[in-house]
Amino acid sequence: MGPHPAVAAIRLAVRRVLHDILNTLPTSGERPDRLAERLPSPLGSVLVAPPESPLVLVACSSGADSMALASALAFEAPRLGLRAGGITVDHGLQPGSDLRADEVALRMRDLGLDPVESVSVDVGRDGGPEAAARDARYAALDAALDRHGAAAVLLGHTRDDQAETVLLGLARGSGIRSLSGMAAVSGAGGRYRRPFLHLDRQTARKACMVQSLPVWDDPHNTDPAYTRSRLRHEGLPALEKALGKGVVEALARTAQLSRDDADALDSWASQAEASVRDAAGLLECAKLYALPPAVRRRILRRAAIEAGAPAGSLFARHIEEVDRLITGWRGQGAINLPGRVVAQRQGGRLVIRQG
Repeated sequence: MGPHPAVAAIRLAVRRVLHDILNTLPTSGERPDRLAERLPSPLGSVLVAPPESPLVLVACSSGADSMALASALAFEAPRLGLRAGGITVDHGLQPGSDLRADEVALRMRDLGLDPVESVSVDVGRDGGPEAAARDARYAALDAALDRHGAAAVLLGHTRDDQAETVLLGLARGSGIRSLSGMAAVSGAGGRYRRPFLHLDRQTARKACMVQSLPVWDDPHNTDPAYTRSRLRHEGLPALEKALGKGVVEALARTAQLSRDDADALDSWASQAEASVRDAAGLLECAKLYALPPAVRRRILRRAAIEAGAPAGSLFARHIEEVDRLITGWRGQGAINLPGRVVAQRQGGRLVIRQG
């Protein structure tokens, strides 16, 4: 008899991502598939890939999503000739969080993951508590990837998380890129992979239950002080009550469609940018005016970032103000942008530079 359907689903999702990772690795000799050996562990014998094999990490908080992901990675990686490791990040935001992180690390080792790390971070205040914690977490994951020379780190975001992200983007009104949610592959060199974006949260929880995997539910996930928590426990249920079941699936589908559209527009803008610059590299307002607004604004945003405007602080309203220098020119003065960047119109050219 094969594994429970929920377990089979998470393993298949992880297997597909691991195949993708293998296909992106440089080929240097024969891949060590099927060379894993069985070693004893507290949960029974486990397959372990050779020490020279490429390493894939899992970010684990001991929640159902990441525990299901860790178990699937531990099962699938050695069968493909890959080593599987894990990292847990202690944000230090709750009493006893260090002990909790040590316990998570122990659970990952019990699954057969190696190496396993527990990393403590200092969470700042920029952008609010959720954004600050996310920034600190990804900085720790980036450092762990580089430290271990890992090929990638797997993240346990599910279809439900994707739906929440789309709604948060819709509330910000930041355009189609905000509606595209989380990418299945992101980060420098595709270092972050999200295998579960097409699986719902209940599948991951069911997989943990049938495998008797201990799960810890972070109290922050039910704390109404956090925007995502309110959306998860109040907003989405209200939408499903008003619109019927299937809202989560529809939002996740919207994310993928929006990402495809945004990628296409980004590509168009990249190709069009050279054609709207003069010999000195300055942007020509007449040529910019002739472009579709979605393409033109992408060029303007990229120019502002290249001039030194922080991408995370550059909002749609900033780009709209710069765009009016082209589409609504009435002799207005310079536009001040984040990062002390200034945009102004001079002799039919758009000049964007540090002020």
